[in-house]
Amino acid sequence: MVLVNKGHNFNYETENLCRVFFPLEKIQVVNEDKDDTRKITTEKINNRISVELNFDGKEISLEKVCEEDDDFELEIATLLFKALTDLTDYIPRWGLLTGVRPSKLMLKLCEEIGEEKAQEYFKEKLLVSDEKTSLAMSVAKCEEKIISLSKPQSFSLYISIPFCPTRCNYCSFVSHSIEKTKKLMAPYVENLCEEIKLTGKIAKDLNLNLETVYFGGGTPTTLTAEQLEKLLDAVEENFDLSTCFEYTVEAGRPDTVTKEKLDVLKRKGVTRISINPQTFNDKVLENIGRKHTSEETISAFRMAREAGFDNINMDLIAGLSGDTLESFSHTLDVINELNPENVTVHTLALKRSSDLAGDTTGLSGGKVANDMINLSHEKLSSYIPYYMYRQSKSLGNLENVGWCKKGYECAYNIFMMEECHTILACGAGAVTKLKDPDSNVIERIFNFKYPYEYNDRLQELFERKKRIYGFYSER
Repeated sequence: MVLVNKGHNFNYETENLCRVFFPLEKIQVVNEDKDDTRKITTEKINNRISVELNFDGKEISLEKVCEEDDDFELEIATLLFKALTDLTDYIPRWGLLTGVRPSKLMLKLCEEIGEEKAQEYFKEKLLVSDEKTSLAMSVAKCEEKIISLSKPQSFSLYISIPFCPTRCNYCSFVSHSIEKTKKLMAPYVENLCEEIKLTGKIAKDLNLNLETVYFGGGTPTTLTAEQLEKLLDAVEENFDLSTCFEYTVEAGRPDTVTKEKLDVLKRKGVTRISINPQTFNDKVLENIGRKHTSEETISAFRMAREAGFDNINMDLIAGLSGDTLESFSHTLDVINELNPENVTVHTLALKRSSDLAGDTTGLSGGKVANDMINLSHEKLSSYIPYYMYRQSKSLGNLENVGWCKKGYECAYNIFMMEECHTILACGAGAVTKLKDPDSNVIERIFNFKYPYEYNDRLQELFERKKRIYGFYSER
């Protein structure tokens, strides 16, 4: 389809809004007329704005005369939204909002105009539904409490382990199956220990206080127990953990969880782990490329409980291929039986780099995903929503929500998503985010994306990370 924007440069907002309604379509954005059987035209001439849709023979035309001081980007987006809802008979629950962090916007508006007017703005100006406005407010209030824990010298540490037993077909992360990259793993661990050492020295030199540690991936427990212990030792030896109040390691794939690994994590001070079923429907697990059963997930969870872990997260995905509202309901029932401290409910995102990209066969649509998300709100009533983010090309433009038992909020998730303090990151694909404590300035330092690059160019990466000193000296 073609999106023609004339007389304005609001390409980003109009394209993203079109993608909410047509997440699988390739959208070509141009600034001059172009013939196509699926064409959307937005135009601004002085104070007059218009939207025309010529879509497979169906035509819709809307226009409005604005005041001089109106927000023309918002006005064009509103007109486009109305035209697209008329065309598709679909009303996205997040309205005009296409950004990653709705709760961050809600927090900002609450500070500027108060809670009541912030909610009015969401509903009346951004056309967000009542239930999503309420969700954004609930999450914002919960996040505000955790954000207040972060001080000017605070930081979190992220460690990337970009290996998995197999690659799930929805995955867009830098993650490699061990069948193809096993020979890279041992040197990767050695090099990662060296980067942890350098990063610890930088943190010490700058008098930064470590508050949370997060091992993500990939699947960190793809490593052996000995490799895990080596990395955990490196963190302990090179960072002052006396100020660290949360230590997470993802054990996301149940088929990587062993008693030996759990004992290592517990003994080395890890306080929180993730064991991620995604679904308790074995057919859906097979569809997405997982090589384990629902029963193995339950066994891994119970093994973690026996090892002494009292803070466990479980991830679910709404909208997976072959899943139904009935089977998703069963998944939620199993979650309630297991009673983990955290449950993160994701909406399937059709990322370009995933194996699902371009394949719509059997995919649940946005309306089915919306029903699943609504059901999760109903069935997770003993939990509170504590953090939220959204991804591009997610079904129905829906959200990912972290739910927790009271007092079990994952602080790292909030610190990372709301960008309220520095994240020092180590490993392939990791991104260091340097946050100026006195402003909203953020600077990123990107590590090499792939493990083979990381192993081959470690010294080059070390030089790059010395930029951290410069960032703090300039503040």
